[in-house]
Amino acid sequence: MRIVVGSGKGGTGKTFLSVNLFSFFEEQGMKVSFADCDVEEPNADLFLKGIEKNAESVYQNLPVIDTEACTFCGKCHEYCAFNAIMFIGDLKYINVSSDLCHDCGACLYSCKFDAISETKKELGKVKVLQSDNGNIIVEGLTNIGVYSGVRVIKSAVKQLENQGVEILDAPPGTSCPFVTTTSYADYVILVTEPTWFGLNDLKLAVDVVKGMKKPFGVVINRAGDGEDPVSEYLREEGIDLLAKIPFDRRIATWYSEGKIPVLESSDLHRTFYSIQQKLGL
Repeated sequence: MRIVVGSGKGGTGKTFLSVNLFSFFEEQGMKVSFADCDVEEPNADLFLKGIEKNAESVYQNLPVIDTEACTFCGKCHEYCAFNAIMFIGDLKYINVSSDLCHDCGACLYSCKFDAISETKKELGKVKVLQSDNGNIIVEGLTNIGVYSGVRVIKSAVKQLENQGVEILDAPPGTSCPFVTTTSYADYVILVTEPTWFGLNDLKLAVDVVKGMKKPFGVVINRAGDGEDPVSEYLREEGIDLLAKIPFDRRIATWYSEGKIPVLESSDLHRTFYSIQQKLGL
């Protein structure tokens, strides 16, 4: 089973839930692997330790236009669906934007004058670690200045062993990186907080997950005794509430010390056991 943990915004406790779920399953003796797909700012390695087994760079191909061979016909510009080729025929000007290029190869196909070749651009790195229990932990990290982590996310997910339970810590928000990660899910856990701001972003994430026809449930983090518009929304929409994690100073303290709270608290342990049961694992 592949579980994607996401959120409509950053700071709700998405990585907190992912890391604790992985550690809880490990403690149960389950075969479990973890992929940090929050590739712009991965931080699961602050909590999950292991021996590095492999590391590799992720590349994309970029077209290089030979202006000596180019006839400035503009065909490559016409074929590019992403507006990555800037072309002014009258001025005989043509240039490629590496930020907009999607490595689709259409420009190479369109050119009949062998004026286009390719070079490689490094987008980021993926490393694979093995935990003390023999389970796989994967981290993807995009290079500074890379505008999209989608290709790095795909490379990270490929490193998983497709055995047992796989937990994917998705990027925050609802843009392409989140959609890419969610596309791999058998089940999605959305983490939110019991505030109106949290509810607004949760609704955005719910719309995306429903549109992708993925089964999902919600965990409310930092739950307290105050106003809770999220619970009311879940009841009205018939959305599964998997758990409420309390607003507890002890949890924050353990987490700030790099500890795994589910391994420190019997109450939290019971909460994660309840999540496990609701997931049917």
